[in-house]
Amino acid sequence: MSIQHLWSILNVNSWTEFWWVLIGLTGQLLFTARFLVQWLASERQRRSVIPMAFWYFSLGGGMVLFSYALYRADPVFILGQSTGLVIYSRNLWLIHAEKRHAH
Repeated sequence: MSIQHLWSILNVNSWTEFWWVLIGLTGQLLFTARFLVQWLASERQRRSVIPMAFWYFSLGGGMVLFSYALYRADPVFILGQSTGLVIYSRNLWLIHAEKRHAH
């Protein structure tokens, strides 16, 4: 497979765009990982569980995809990811605050 063929498949025209698509795909993989972590934890406990790793993968994936959305200048994607970042951060803050108060 030639570089031009790969670029055609990924709909990119430069190395900069190519690397940004890889960054976007990395963010998407982080989001996929969070669902796998949540699913496996729930299956092990035989009930719905949201482990802390879910929120860290959410935050990581959100930050990477937010960066990608900024590069692509996609206002819908930017709004969606920025909202998620607030929610993921808040959930992590609440989890850590609860742990601090428990000790």
